[in-house]
Amino acid sequence: MPDTERLKISLLLLRLGVFIVMLMWTLDKFVNPDHAAQVFAGFYGIANAQSIMLAVGLAELALVIAFVIGLFKRWTYGLVLLLHGVSTFASFGKYLQPWDSLLFFAAWPMLAACIALYLLRDQDTLLTVKH
Repeated sequence: MPDTERLKISLLLLRLGVFIVMLMWTLDKFVNPDHAAQVFAGFYGIANAQSIMLAVGLAELALVIAFVIGLFKRWTYGLVLLLHGVSTFASFGKYLQPWDSLLFFAAWPMLAACIALYLLRDQDTLLTVKH
């Protein structure tokens, strides 16, 4: 298999992996808005966010769908990177107590995947919208 095909498959798999995580975070805003609001309060200092969870969830859903189909890559890949980067660094206190919060360390490889996807967005063409 040529290297270009391997790269395309690898980027698709990274995109799908990031999408799955982002989709679950998005769905949490619809399925369990109180939990999502607690996350906003605990990590971002935004209190009483229950009332905005639907709007945030809808905007995020549009973003992750555009991201997974490869639409407006500079913007969608960049926004996904930004959102996940903010989330990763907002959790910084969890990294200081690693044995209490091991699952938070999964954010780092996903952040690396987001960076790789952004940097290689022009090569990420497998199963994307052509425009």
